[in-house]
Amino acid sequence: MESRQLTALVVDDDMMVRIIHRKMLNSVGVENEVVENGKEALDIHRSGQNFDLILMDMDMPIMNGIEATKKLRSMGIHSMIAGVSTRSVEAQVREFMEAGLDDYLEKPLTIAKLTSIIHKINSI
Repeated sequence: MESRQLTALVVDDDMMVRIIHRKMLNSVGVENEVVENGKEALDIHRSGQNFDLILMDMDMPIMNGIEATKKLRSMGIHSMIAGVSTRSVEAQVREFMEAGLDDYLEKPLTIAKLTSIIHKINSI
């Protein structure tokens, strides 16, 4: 049986990170879109789009990942949201997780980390 195409949204203010994450997702066959901050992530969902996976950066201008994750969850978005950040301070990671993340990955994102997340989505 053919599995359906997974979709992902990359939310990151760093252009290089967006390019790298996009290439990694493409390499594992995940259709994806990119936005630059949490507000744009909310806007794309309000426009009716949905994604299986959201890779959410923590530190962004306009709206950070914590605020965006809380708002997406309050909008009833059930996508798997994985925080992707350079932050390793436990309290900050915990605050991000408590905002509604399903998982937290420390940057740099690797193919191994990405495929482990994709396996989790496919096993739901």
